Amino acid sequence: MFKHCSQIMVVALTASCLAGGAQAQLIIAHRGASHDAPENTLAAFQLAWERRADGIEGDFYLTKDGQIVCIHDKTTARTAPAHAELTVAESTLAQLQSLDVGSWKSPKYAGERMPTLNQVMETVPDEGRIFVEIKCGPEILPVLEAQLAVSGLKPRQIVIICFNKEVVTQARQRMPQYKANWLTSYKQETDNSPWTPSQLEVCQTLKQTAATGLGSQGELQVINESFVQAIRQQGNEFHVWTINDLNAARTFQALGAESITTDRPDFLREGLFEQRQSQ
Repeated sequence: MFKHCSQIMVVALTASCLAGGAQAQLIIAHRGASHDAPENTLAAFQLAWERRADGIEGDFYLTKDGQIVCIHDKTTARTAPAHAELTVAESTLAQLQSLDVGSWKSPKYAGERMPTLNQVMETVPDEGRIFVEIKCGPEILPVLEAQLAVSGLKPRQIVIICFNKEVVTQARQRMPQYKANWLTSYKQETDNSPWTPSQLEVCQTLKQTAATGLGSQGELQVINESFVQAIRQQGNEFHVWTINDLNAARTFQALGAESITTDRPDFLREGLFEQRQSQ
């Protein structure tokens, strides 16, 4: 998925980080422990906690009847292939929760239902975190604000994340007690063209939206020490997704990412922390 940096770069960055005082990154389970359980289900989130994730990340849409459900795609085609396709925004909670969203992954997960945001938040332990990725527009924010307020979670346990700049801007205005990260991926028009957005454009967007941090795609051809320093120098946190390769994870650990999002929280925790401590 990502083009790996050389082993020399990993070793050098790790040595630099350890010399300056290493930071313990948060391990965030991407759509739950989605390598092994069906993504964005209670089964995946419970498995993430069992595998000692520091936090979970889930994707959320607003339904036709004003409820917030956990699903990545605009439609149910991919995660409920045995049923007629529904568009999330045009469907009610009852319609969506009538679907089996577990069997596509494995027969052992047959009968898993699409959870609501409230159901997902109920799984979060006292010291756990939840990264709430908004997959629709600002119309979800009044409902989100109300549900977060009565969730019983502390503000420090909640991070709102979104690719949509307007969502991040309005979330910061409406709910300044919560962190909100702007998400971005990177692309090239040709092999020789510059990557976009550029470092400057990323920094400008973080300022314009008043985001507390950047949630960056883990593209090693873009992210380096100077990139991360530029983010931090203007007062923003640096987070990275979705990292399942241990060498790449070690590079981002050395760069001091506040969190690393992964489909395999147990694999990264062992590789980044426990093996090093046993040496």
